[in-house]
Amino acid sequence: MPHLIAPPHPEQTRPLRFGIVLLPNFTLTAFSGFVDLLRLASDDADMSRPVRCSWTILAESLAPIRASCGIQVTPWVTFDDAGEFDYLVVVGGLLHSGPTASDATLRFIRAAAATSATLIGICTGAFALARAGVMEEHRICVSWFHYWDFVERFPAIPESNLIADRLFVIDRRRITCSGGRASIDVAAAILLRHFDASIVQKAQRILIVDDAQRGNAPQPYPPGLDPAAHPKVRRAILIMEQHIGNPLSLTELARRVDTSVRQLERLFFSETGTSPNVYGRQIRLRTAAWMLSASDRTVSDIAMSCGFSDSSHLGREFRKAFDQTPGAYRSARSHAHADAHEAVAAVA
Repeated sequence: MPHLIAPPHPEQTRPLRFGIVLLPNFTLTAFSGFVDLLRLASDDADMSRPVRCSWTILAESLAPIRASCGIQVTPWVTFDDAGEFDYLVVVGGLLHSGPTASDATLRFIRAAAATSATLIGICTGAFALARAGVMEEHRICVSWFHYWDFVERFPAIPESNLIADRLFVIDRRRITCSGGRASIDVAAAILLRHFDASIVQKAQRILIVDDAQRGNAPQPYPPGLDPAAHPKVRRAILIMEQHIGNPLSLTELARRVDTSVRQLERLFFSETGTSPNVYGRQIRLRTAAWMLSASDRTVSDIAMSCGFSDSSHLGREFRKAFDQTPGAYRSARSHAHADAHEAVAAVA
């Protein structure tokens, strides 16, 4: 079992210090959720004073940093004047819209890793921690939406270290969070290590968050999946998505969600009307169909990427599901796209 954050001291002699690094195109929700919980838990009155914890916005320069929604935040101090922190929080956002973490930012992250500070990657902030080389032998939480982006960018990091079915992961002095509303949950989990639970709960109530979600709570399932209310089924579905190219055995899948094979089968039939194996095959076939429509990859390559032994295996399963071969499916979608393009051009 990985070590969690150290338990709190009986008396808090100074504010808990948080340094916050905002990456270009950071997600405003992830940042504001995290810092607002700090703000509300820090003071007894409605004055937002940094009594129990303090927070500082850091950057390479004092130039405003643009969020993905267009709002800009001006850093308070530069890295050179940063001082010491108990936690360094790196908030990411868009991956494909311009520059990410600068070399100076990566150097600052490495320097912080050499201290006693705990590093926190929120949303795609985990990518910056990985680029800085400070996530070796640590589990890393990534959003299911960015899972394959992470795999492609960091092929040296074992996929077994990636967690895409939970809201956040605490592994020794590294914390990673899937982003969005989960930033409130991870902030609460951190503060509960240092302050009385009533302080954190008060802050959550003010934010109209009834209960903090535990780190092992499942991320919301990807679009296109049938809804599943039971958390173990939702987690199992996300794990299936995570291992499309190398499907897990039913025994391993049940172990990952902490249940028996028989119970997992019962839950799947109750929630989805089918078995885990059939549901997993449907996910892989749906993914293959999307790849046939959206890419020019060969059928053999798609078959391997979606966990089929070869193109013939994919072809047999595909005909059963879609009543046509992968090639015919791709051709039909290609013609439909061309016809739609011609119709738009004619109107224009």
